[in-house]
Amino acid sequence: HYEENMTVTEDFSRVENTYQMEAEVCIVFSDFGKMQNVCNLLIEKLGTSVTISPPHFYHTPEAIDTLRRQVCVAAVGNTRQKAHEVCRLFGQSLGKPLLIREEETKEWGGHINSPLSNSPESLTLQERIQNATAYASCRVFAVFEIKGKENRRKKLL
Repeated sequence: HYEENMTVTEDFSRVENTYQMEAEVCIVFSDFGKMQNVCNLLIEKLGTSVTISPPHFYHTPEAIDTLRRQVCVAAVGNTRQKAHEVCRLFGQSLGKPLLIREEETKEWGGHINSPLSNSPESLTLQERIQNATAYASCRVFAVFEIKGKENRRKKLL
């Protein structure tokens, strides 16, 4: 699995009577914890012979699409829950949705499809993560059927 997300560049050179090899390994991680574990393992095993550059954070278009879908589904769920609670206040029961429409979706933050190129190296890892975090919001419009008390009594019988 790592092979598809990893590139290795090797450079051999001769220094006096010895050969020297430098390798640069670039790995794309989708799991921050795994990235930290691999970096820690490399430092532990290779010590000062390894240099680990700060990570570059970005979001793939697929990840942003997934975020949009999750936010929209959550917005519909919140809308249904609020409608259910309002119906309960009036002794009614919530029926099926008659109309659900996504009104507006917004995304901000994060670095969609490209690493943060002008990120100062002086930022802490927490600040870099915060700057790269993507946010989304979704506004939905929904119309639900409302069932009166008599419908509920019939169902109980």
